[in-house]
Amino acid sequence: MKRFIIVVMDSVGCGALPDAEAYHSLGANTLGHIAEQVELKLPNLARLGLGNILPLRGITPVDKPLAAWGKMKEISCGKDTTTGHWEMAGLVFSQPLPTYPQGFPEELVAQFCQAIGSDVLGNCVASGTEIIKQLGEEHMRTAKPILYTSADSVCQIAAHEEIIPLERLYEICRIARKIWTGKHGVGRVIARPFIGQDAASFVRTENRQDFSLEPPAGGLLSVVRKAGLCVSSVGKIYDIFAGQDVDVALPGHDNAQSMQSLYQAQDTAQDGLIFANFVDFDMLYGHRNDVIGYAQALEQFDAGIPQMLERLSEDDILAICADHGNDPTSQSTDHDREYVPLLVYGKKCQAVNLGVRSSFADLGQTAAEFLGAKAIPAGESFLSLLR
Repeated sequence: MKRFIIVVMDSVGCGALPDAEAYHSLGANTLGHIAEQVELKLPNLARLGLGNILPLRGITPVDKPLAAWGKMKEISCGKDTTTGHWEMAGLVFSQPLPTYPQGFPEELVAQFCQAIGSDVLGNCVASGTEIIKQLGEEHMRTAKPILYTSADSVCQIAAHEEIIPLERLYEICRIARKIWTGKHGVGRVIARPFIGQDAASFVRTENRQDFSLEPPAGGLLSVVRKAGLCVSSVGKIYDIFAGQDVDVALPGHDNAQSMQSLYQAQDTAQDGLIFANFVDFDMLYGHRNDVIGYAQALEQFDAGIPQMLERLSEDDILAICADHGNDPTSQSTDHDREYVPLLVYGKKCQAVNLGVRSSFADLGQTAAEFLGAKAIPAGESFLSLLR
């Protein structure tokens, strides 16, 4: 049994990249700024070497960390989930995915409305929790879906579950996915169902579903499967890669479920790649500037690490990282262009300083080499350093 396990702490960045100003992320440092405001207790991440990656108040470097440590630089154009995960898989964007700071073009919306047989509300940049407060009651009166976007390359469609049933909402999103293509090919179309009786009680449910662009050929998931090995996904990894080249998809609507699904994958997967996403850091706390909630989520994640390590076989390698930043201490609620931490542990791996990796793809290239798969399109493997 030989497995490479990638665990993505969604949005847990560790300092602004050199080009951060171009992405409105100057000065961002998700981990560093949280540690400045909250007394973080992350004993397991600290033992692995988190404090060796960057200065963190209350988390000192250790002389003999359990894991190899470093941080990774993003070279793709963007700062969103799709861009970050695809780059880890060796798929680098030379052009950013389209964003719509003024809302979607009228002709695109008209085509969408004709296809679904209904007008829409919104068509603006908005916070998902705020827009259902603003337009949710009108939506309930008219049954018109709420269309909105954010600073990221997304098309989001919100609907009350009692007004537009889930399957119909998902169908509407599949229609949108076919329309938002070509030059309008956003990274994700996202179904955002909610419940409640009025603006004061509206809440989003866990029935969110993402409809992503299909990734180009040759990425990490593809080469692992072509090598005859299993690919297991946890949480929104399946959606991020549009279900392509995934053998086993386990749920992860929140961090607690992702943790249990990760344990299940470790207990059952015989070989290959396990790719997991922990979504709460970004979805619940980064986008809502909830520093305390973010810190608590980090501590809860940290508490689950011992069981991750216990489930590793003699030959397994576990990598813990992130896909972008989302500094909850900033005024913005958008993603940030940041370095991401990298901790790599295996019972047969050396605990060495991996330095600053030139691309997220270095991680995917390492996984491909370790699993005996074909090289992916980008990235430099650091497997020799671990040995």
